[in-house]
Amino acid sequence: MTDLATHVAPPRAPSLRRAAPALLGYAAVRALGLVVLTLWSAARGKSAYTLLTARWDALWYTRVAELGYGYEVRLPNGDVHSNLAFFPLLPWLERPLHALTPLSYADAGFVVALCASLAAAWGIFAVADHVYGRRAGVCAVLLWAVLPVGIVQSMAYSESLFTALAAWSLYAVLTGRWVTAGTLAALAGLTRPVGLAVVAAVWAAGLVPFVRDRRMAATHGAWNEECAPAAASAVHARRVPEADGAQDETRASSVTTGAPIWHRALGMLLAPLGAAAYVLWVGHRTGKGPLGYLDVQAGWRNGFDGGYAFARFVIDKFTSFPTALAGLGLIIGVGLVIWLYVTGVRQRQPLPLLVYTGVVTALALCASSYFGSKPRLLLPAFPLLLPLALALARLRTSRSALVTAGVAVASAVYGAFWLNGSGPP
Repeated sequence: MTDLATHVAPPRAPSLRRAAPALLGYAAVRALGLVVLTLWSAARGKSAYTLLTARWDALWYTRVAELGYGYEVRLPNGDVHSNLAFFPLLPWLERPLHALTPLSYADAGFVVALCASLAAAWGIFAVADHVYGRRAGVCAVLLWAVLPVGIVQSMAYSESLFTALAAWSLYAVLTGRWVTAGTLAALAGLTRPVGLAVVAAVWAAGLVPFVRDRRMAATHGAWNEECAPAAASAVHARRVPEADGAQDETRASSVTTGAPIWHRALGMLLAPLGAAAYVLWVGHRTGKGPLGYLDVQAGWRNGFDGGYAFARFVIDKFTSFPTALAGLGLIIGVGLVIWLYVTGVRQRQPLPLLVYTGVVTALALCASSYFGSKPRLLLPAFPLLLPLALALARLRTSRSALVTAGVAVASAVYGAFWLNGSGPP
């Protein structure tokens, strides 16, 4: 047992060379989206760059970077929109980039988003490659790139930064790097409120082996500290068929937990610190205690009601024929999300991915406001794409390339139409 534990070592992060096809494909899709957006905006007399860097949430982030917290807008109906609703990591990155370079705050936000989107693509590849193999990893990245709201990945928003931190934290959990996972989870918690999902994934992955180990101890007698790491590092392997007739490849589909138990405990301890620190700071600043952040969100008419308001929003679409089509589309979209999640459960995705995706999806669909933002809020839920990535990976290369190219064109056109219209609130 001791010898086995000594030789258990988590695999390294996939090299740039291994991830290159995914990253090159991702860059090509995003470049296509930006070119189409530029042409579409020019035809309408608008600036594509302004749409990407100086509207909606991007403005709030740059104000935080430039002026700090304390800015708010009071609306005629009594609502108070405070910039305390926006978590600080993105503005913290914009500020030094502006200070050290000729870039404006908006420019800095755009650069951070572009770099973070590539880091997110690499992280998504790392997770999918670890679980299902390289081909599925490439397909997962391309599918994330061609999402209808994929243009947000290139905006001065926090979605790309959060997805990068979340993906790499999940990869660290899957490969037994607990301190890294906890640190990245803490940073994700400083990026968006949905950082709770990353914390939940780290804690679930850490607690389940502990409970299992205690049951083993109760079943087999006294606890043997030397046997624990080897027992905890047992990896459930599954054969995933590769495309084009290649041989099957064994892939790990559960968490490697062979690290010392104190590494796991430290990672779990670090994970919630980012979100907790910011929420407690907001509560102190507002003088309303630990629930002060909820009051800030209430000023934006945003909260969690279990999906009641969203259900009413969908039902109200069926009051007339044109809007009924939109309502039907919403129902189909939500049904697709649920089906993809259930499929992931049936395919026995690793527990951290299921927990993370479940929390992101629940928070996105059950928020009580900003219904037009729900597709954007689901953007970090990349494990939902893994069943589709597996299906795409089983096609011949020519067919999968043709499908991806067609969807990429449609996504680029929709993104340009969307940002020149209502856009993401």
